[in-house]
This record gives sequence, C-alpha cells and structure tokens, in this order.
Amino acid sequence: MQRRVAVLVAMLAGVVTMAVAIGVVVAIAPPIDHPAPRAPSLAPPSAVPPSAVPPSAMPPSAVVAPPASTAPASPSSSDPLAAQFHLGQPAPPLVVAKLGGGTIDLSKLRGKPVWLDFMGTYCPASRTEFPLMAGFATRYASTGLVVVAVDVAESATTVAAFAKSLGATFPIGLDPNGTAQRAWGAIVLPLHYWIGPDGVIRAGAYGGLSAAEMAANLQQILPGVSVTP
Repeated sequence: MQRRVAVLVAMLAGVVTMAVAIGVVVAIAPPIDHPAPRAPSLAPPSAVPPSAVPPSAMPPSAVVAPPASTAPASPSSSDPLAAQFHLGQPAPPLVVAKLGGGTIDLSKLRGKPVWLDFMGTYCPASRTEFPLMAGFATRYASTGLVVVAVDVAESATTVAAFAKSLGATFPIGLDPNGTAQRAWGAIVLPLHYWIGPDGVIRAGAYGGLSAAEMAANLQQILPGVSVTP
C-alpha cells in the first residue's frame, strides 16, 4: 500500500513540475505579432491627358484653356544683347555739351534717324570707325540722317584734336563724368545705337565694325533707302 502511494506521489510531482516548466516558457517567450488584415488596394485609374478628352465630355471647370501664343518674345526679353541695347524701346534721354559749343539734345532730333556712338579717343576701334561714319553721314545726309558721337571722360582739347586728325565733321558730345554713359549702359566702348525717327532704338552693336556691318545696321533706320557700304 505504501509503495503505491509513493508511486502516485512521484507521478503527481512530475506532472506539477512539467506544468510549472510550461508556464515559465510561456511567460518568457516573446509575443507573436499578427499583422492586421489589410484592405485590398485599388490602383487608381490610368490618367487620361486632358487634351485626349473632348471638351464636351469634361465638366466646365476641367475644360483646358487654349495654349498661349507661340509668338516669339520681344527681343529685349529674350536676347541679352537686345536688352543691352534697349532694342524696341524708346531711347533714354541724352543731353550733353557739344564740342565747339552748344548742346546735343536727343529729344530735339525726334523725327530724324539718328546714329549714336559712345566712344573714346584711346579706342583703336573709334579711330578706325570715325572716317567710315563720316562717309555715311555725308552720303545719307539727304535722308535726314544725323550721326552723333559722345566721348566719355575726356577733355574737350583731347577730343577736338582727335576729331581734327580724322576730319570728322559730325557733331560730337562730351560726357566728362560718364553720366550719359551710365544712363545708357554703354560700359564697353565704342558702342553704337541706331535710333529710328520715332525715337525707338532699332539696332545696336559693339565697336570694331566693318563698313558692311555699319550699312546693315543703318538700314534698320532708313527703310526704303538702299544703304551700301
């Protein structure tokens, strides 16, 4: 009898020990995350370019506006050189003392085609260009053409000697403090502007021009006149 009791006690002790062991394992094991069920995703319908949908099939707020004009922008907004020379814009004011006395006032030349040259006697290009400019001034004087040079930051004596040495007869203005030069943005000398009778700048160029290049630019302010080098 005692032997049976001992066996039962031993079996009971084993069961208790196993239960405790299982409880410990469960207690220390990391929890298992179960992902939440995900709703099936719906792919968005393929986009249809508005241009492929006829306006009649689109709500009023979705009608595509007609494309903007494809006309080229004005030269002053699309071309850095055009901006430099103010092409297509009214010429800035210009009032300077005239070599030999008097004043050169651009506003008083309105109604005439004007070729304006900012220059310096020390510029080799100015020395080369002056005789050519004098030739154009003489040949096209009958059209009303006025050729004007404006010397920047030099004395009247220096400019007078320069003009005399080259036989220049067109008017030359004096800009001793560079005020007109800055107003026009004529930083690089020489710099040419061709201004129409309406006071609008039609062409511009850096110095060192050939007679052919001068003629081509001069043609812009002498419509109907055949300008030759």
